[in-house]
Amino acid sequence: MAQALPRRAAPRRRDWTWRSQAFRGLVFQLVAIALVALGVWYLAANTLENMRVRGIQSGFDFLRTPAGFDIGESLIPYDALDPYWKAFLVGILNTLRVAAIGIVAATVLGTLLGIGRFSRNAIVRGLCYAYVEFFRNVPVLLQLLMWYLILTDVLPPLSEAISIGGLFYLSNNGFKFPVPVWSAGHAFAAAGLAAGAVLGWLYRRWAIRQFELTGRARSLVLAPIGIALAGAFVGWVAGGAPAQWSVPQIDGFLVSGGAAATPEFLGVLIGLVLYTAAFIAEVVRAGIASVSHGQVEAAASLGLSKAQSMRLVILPQALRVIIPPMTSQYLNLTKNSSLAVAIGYPDVVSIANTSLNQTGRAVECIAIIMAVYLTTSLATAAFMNWYNKRAAIKER
Repeated sequence: MAQALPRRAAPRRRDWTWRSQAFRGLVFQLVAIALVALGVWYLAANTLENMRVRGIQSGFDFLRTPAGFDIGESLIPYDALDPYWKAFLVGILNTLRVAAIGIVAATVLGTLLGIGRFSRNAIVRGLCYAYVEFFRNVPVLLQLLMWYLILTDVLPPLSEAISIGGLFYLSNNGFKFPVPVWSAGHAFAAAGLAAGAVLGWLYRRWAIRQFELTGRARSLVLAPIGIALAGAFVGWVAGGAPAQWSVPQIDGFLVSGGAAATPEFLGVLIGLVLYTAAFIAEVVRAGIASVSHGQVEAAASLGLSKAQSMRLVILPQALRVIIPPMTSQYLNLTKNSSLAVAIGYPDVVSIANTSLNQTGRAVECIAIIMAVYLTTSLATAAFMNWYNKRAAIKER
């Protein structure tokens, strides 16, 4: 006699009545959203009406009119006759430049300091501890002012600039350095670098799988970097191997050629990096300390050196503790870059202040600042949340 097949359970039907907790929760959420939207609409309408009564102009139409002011440094071509929206774009790019370079530099420095807190050398441990306690307990604004004064008052003038090999010049006018003259070969090199980065990523995944299967450790950092650089070299050769450089030349009080980093940019970058690195060092130290000592002993029993155990055993487990507070430090660095206005660096806050004084559009300029920092913060948090999920230890 054939065995009867088990009946499939009938799908549960949603109970769209007030007795359903899910239904009540949905209704409460919709009511909350409606109340928030109503509050925002009321505040916006009330603000616009008060501005109309007082004869204050409003709207973002000013963004299409000529700005009428120069900007000290810009990553894109800019002229005083360009519209306000382009001036804001220059300020946004300047802010992103400080944030991107600062995040990378602070991460490297903070990680080294955090690892140094566990050094067997008492002098190294003491220096790392002293660094953290000094820089994290001095307000960041004072640090920015301190570095700006050092760069502008302590360093020699441009005519007596400190030269390094006749290629690099450091003075109170900033840091001058050579840059390659752009050509099609550099585009090939960039394409080769991108292809090499993909191959390096694929190699790293393969190396991790081999380590899990055989226990044989392969380079997970230097080898992928070498593959990426090899790809860039192949692309550079394929593009004709361009080797022309623009070298800075100083003639009295004038400098020609090369590129430059202004004292304002260096002041805000150095200040933010040194300040944020102190907090990142404590985050890394706490993450490493959260890994049980048994893991260190297990790594030593396998014959791994102290550096290998730190790189292959301790840090991967510490990442689940490090990444969430590290995200907060990245956000703090990005938002603290708004203090650059104190030393004259033309970031988005500085551009907005100038635009506000010229146009009187206070609400609009402040809204642009809020939108810029909100967007960058949410983008940074989204990327770090994605990386946190990738770095999380998978339970078997």
